[in-house]
Amino acid sequence: MHVTEDHYRHLERLYASAPINDYFRPQLRVSEGQAEVTLRVRRDFYHAARAIHGAVYFKALDDAAFFAVASLVTDVFVLTVTYNVYLTRPVSEGTLRAVGRVVHRSKQLFIAEAELFTDDGKPAARGSGSFMRSTIPWSSVGDV
Repeated sequence: MHVTEDHYRHLERLYASAPINDYFRPQLRVSEGQAEVTLRVRRDFYHAARAIHGAVYFKALDDAAFFAVASLVTDVFVLTVTYNVYLTRPVSEGTLRAVGRVVHRSKQLFIAEAELFTDDGKPAARGSGSFMRSTIPWSSVGDV
């Protein structure tokens, strides 16, 4: 199947429908081999030192990388196999922007990277992971 804008919009709707995103309230924009997640920082994301918990960094980075890969796979759901995160700056306010892109692809395995930026464009974290095709058809995933 040829990748189309319809596929990208389907992925965005699928992401918005995920119950976990009711809590985090991120926004997703998908294009070919790339995805961008934006997320407004809230106090309920804080750890005890009043900056966002690493789980928030992970979610934004993994989501951006995952959907960058998913943009290239139109028939089946993809799975995160591994994901490494490097936290480089504490964040306690503003809006985060995670930008993911595919850096390698083969028939079954994809490698994607993502970088997380603060409002002023400073990098706050980066990550990379491997992703693989599943046997789950996209058509059976979500209520979109």
